[in-house]
Amino acid sequence: EVQPVESGGGSVQAGGLLRLSCAASGSNGDDYVIGWFRQAPGKEREGVLCISSGDDSTNYADSVKGRFTISSDNAENTVYLQVTGLKPEDTAVYSCAAPLGTKISPYTAGFFEYDYWGQGTQVTVSS
Repeated sequence: EVQPVESGGGSVQAGGLLRLSCAASGSNGDDYVIGWFRQAPGKEREGVLCISSGDDSTNYADSVKGRFTISSDNAENTVYLQVTGLKPEDTAVYSCAAPLGTKISPYTAGFFEYDYWGQGTQVTVSS
């Protein structure tokens, strides 16, 4: 099973760029799917992007298209989330998660059925 581990959060200025990493620990060379989620203060958690390491297929939530990019480095078993043009409303705890499946399904594309979660990393954007 894949155990995701996030890194790279912190405090950034509005308009800046941020890259978060999610190490897919335990993948053992197998394909995996990683989804990125965020939970802003006082709001429900929302799924933002996901990627399949096997074919690099991706799915983006409509709310983040244009500023958020997901990519994977299969040699490092790591998935990256890059955000440009950061806004104060991007302030949230960002988490990555993995489902049991190895390819994006209609459920995981819709950010459901993720089974293994990282601890989350705080991103704070100041104006």
